[in-house]
Amino acid sequence: MQMRYIHSMKTASIPSVRVAPAFRIEVESLLGTGETLSEFVETAVIEAVQRRRNQAEFIARGMASLIEAKASNTYIEADEVIGKLERKLAAAKARK
Repeated sequence: MQMRYIHSMKTASIPSVRVAPAFRIEVESLLGTGETLSEFVETAVIEAVQRRRNQAEFIARGMASLIEAKASNTYIEADEVIGKLERKLAAAKARK
């Protein structure tokens, strides 16, 4: 039902942005084959929204973890965390 609703919704426009002519030329020079400036801008906006959503979720998880650590008085030493990350990185490199 929700997909039917979303599918039937009209699209909306993002406000246009004024840029220096030189910057527009630079952006246009970076477009992929067959890619339009509108598609580039849409992709940039979608990626920026996702990045900010990810940042907000990351901060929320960090704050929840901090609250939990304070409540339980259980902390993990930074050296232990860094060691675990280094082992994961080494394992990932070894798989390549």
